[in-house]
Amino acid sequence: MARGKTDLKLKIGKKEKEKMNNKKIPTKIYLSEEEMPKAWMNIRAAMKEKHDPFLNPATLKPCTAEELSRVFCRDVVEQELDQENLFIPIPQEIREFYKMYRPSPLTRAYFLEKLLDTPAEIYYKFEGNNTSGSHKLNSAVAQAYYAKKEGLTSVTTETGAGQWGTALSMACAFFGLDLTVYMVKVSSMQKPHRREVMRTYGAKVVASPSDTTEVGRKILAEFPETGGSLGCAISEAVEKAVNTPNCRYLLGSVLDHVVLHQSVIGLESKIAMDKYNIAPDIVIGCAGGGSNLGGLIAPFMVDKINGENDIDFIAVEPASCPSMTRGKYVYDFCDTGKTTPLARMYTLGSGFMPSPNHAGGLRYHGMSPIVSKLYHDGYMRAVSVEQTEVFKAAEMFAKVEGTLPAPESAHAIKVAIDEALKCKKTGEKKVILFGLTGTGYFDMTAYGAYNDGAMSDYIPTEADLERGFASFPDIPQNKNC
Repeated sequence: MARGKTDLKLKIGKKEKEKMNNKKIPTKIYLSEEEMPKAWMNIRAAMKEKHDPFLNPATLKPCTAEELSRVFCRDVVEQELDQENLFIPIPQEIREFYKMYRPSPLTRAYFLEKLLDTPAEIYYKFEGNNTSGSHKLNSAVAQAYYAKKEGLTSVTTETGAGQWGTALSMACAFFGLDLTVYMVKVSSMQKPHRREVMRTYGAKVVASPSDTTEVGRKILAEFPETGGSLGCAISEAVEKAVNTPNCRYLLGSVLDHVVLHQSVIGLESKIAMDKYNIAPDIVIGCAGGGSNLGGLIAPFMVDKINGENDIDFIAVEPASCPSMTRGKYVYDFCDTGKTTPLARMYTLGSGFMPSPNHAGGLRYHGMSPIVSKLYHDGYMRAVSVEQTEVFKAAEMFAKVEGTLPAPESAHAIKVAIDEALKCKKTGEKKVILFGLTGTGYFDMTAYGAYNDGAMSDYIPTEADLERGFASFPDIPQNKNC
């Protein structure tokens, strides 16, 4: 079968279309402003066993609020450490901003179902209906708001594929904050248009690793040909923040407060599904740092923890950066420069350098401590997929559902298709929900490589992984991991 072709044929006649249109459930389910959540959901508060605390790498003792506040805004530190309150109110100013693009639609993929000839019902929560093109704006506006509230004048951040940097540049422009973005070098080269959107909103964009920071110069000396990584970019952004007056660092994924902000995705999904008496059997999300996945699963996972459902939660990661499926559950640095607190998570090691040929933005060496703990305790499973198969699924979806997905989102699409085809074999009518985290219109270099047949699949060797594992901190807490 030639690349770009599919052996599945879409045949929908006039009567079938009328039947689809007359169903009780509409193609797109929109919620009113009143149905948009007024509070975020804190999964950590519902967890029977909390994830291990962040450690100060100098003392190996749990990080205090004071220590974290040297890097992060005070309000997000409070959210980061909160493990008691299940719901945390969303400030009115943030809710007003959300109204520009929220609630986002929950869509049933009727045409994809027909193409696959599956009895499964497939739904996706679409987060790409804003200029940043992704879910990242949900946390960007919250963190920019808290930075402004604290009286800060500038902030720094990192970005991988560019969605977070774009979202934060929009939020900082709205609140009048100066922003410096350290963008993973290979992504900066692959996505110059994404970089220009950030600059249009007033952000300064620096390809990472760079010679503008001490840690960047050190990484370049050790890996002169590197295309960079999120770990590198985080190190540079943190260094810039702590050495700049009236400045803090804002993070786009991984940490608990980011997962908290992204819970609007799952809360809206559950409100919409409850409205039409739909209960998912499978919930699927792409997984890089874990924030969009954690946000999508939040209310459904809380119910599972409480014994109210038995949903199959699936985290989908790239085979080229398989932190959950091939990593280890240990304490590790969150950045390559080893300047951040230690987090216990599934990780490939802060020294792991992902292959630059990976087109998606799921390039972080570790996974959210919340997601890692839930996975470790058996509440969810994880799979890894190769990028040519991911883009094949993206192309299939685009042809029948009308949206060109981001490569990250297409990881979830790939596994949603796989699960739907399993239903075809067994005859089971399962309800599948996946997160369509954003659009792929800034990812045309990657799509071009796929269309030209120039895209390759890179899978780290055991030797590659061992080099990353060698960078784990040698601390007593890791002896029992």
